[in-house]
Amino acid sequence: MSKTTRRAAVLGSPIAHSLSPVLHRAAYARLGLTDWTYGRYEVDEQSFQGFLAALERGELGDPADDEGTWAGLSLTMPLKRVVIPLLDEADPTALAVNSVNTLIFRPDGSKYGANTDVPGLAAALRERGVTAVQGAAVLGAGATAGSALAALSDMVKGPITIYVRNPAKLAEFEGLIAHFGIDLDPRPWSEAQGAADFELVVNTTPAGAADALADHLPQRVGTLFDVLYHPWPTALAAAWSTRGGAVLGGQDLLVHQAVRQVELMTGVEGRASEILAAMREALRED
Repeated sequence: MSKTTRRAAVLGSPIAHSLSPVLHRAAYARLGLTDWTYGRYEVDEQSFQGFLAALERGELGDPADDEGTWAGLSLTMPLKRVVIPLLDEADPTALAVNSVNTLIFRPDGSKYGANTDVPGLAAALRERGVTAVQGAAVLGAGATAGSALAALSDMVKGPITIYVRNPAKLAEFEGLIAHFGIDLDPRPWSEAQGAADFELVVNTTPAGAADALADHLPQRVGTLFDVLYHPWPTALAAAWSTRGGAVLGGQDLLVHQAVRQVELMTGVEGRASEILAAMREALRED
């Protein structure tokens, strides 16, 4: 009997720019998982349910393989919320932030959802020695901002200040705030230049949205986690570096969340440092 290929992939729209295949394939090579493959599919909100149904019917795998070869999916925008009603179970953190970026196909046929952005954010900060701060600011109020709030809930001793362009979006965080016991201090975007006074700033806004803040930084700044990785560096990240502040970027989040995805999909635990090293090496070579 031939060996069954284990399959995984990243889905989203647009997806051509995704670095997930580079990261996951590097992890499989380091772990010796020669029978694992990782693909990439352009899938939007309208086509997602049909794609998932076709996958479960076995129409997307290799006919020579046994059934049930799909291990999991990495989900990027705009699928992180669309998937939730289609799951059989999800981890409490994913439900609290209303965002699932990892879908696991269990052996019994059920679908399990997880959020690796939250532990990925926390792990990236820990790697830079940021484990506890007196205060922090989050820029933006989208799905990634929710993950940032969840990740910061254990390390920020005081309130978390959030600067938002659309105050109506704060209502989407009510369940998250209650679940994690967050003391949230919402501020209008017009006051966002004050964010740089905080010990830790997490920018979750789209490309260009925070560029103007680069011209209003104080002489001394703390740590900036700007979750964008293209284009890089952002204007804010570049200006922050000139002030001598520590800067983390989107690739830091990307690799750390991907490490946890690999663990969940493959079942391999205890080798996170090896996986992380392999992924970073692959990014340098890509």
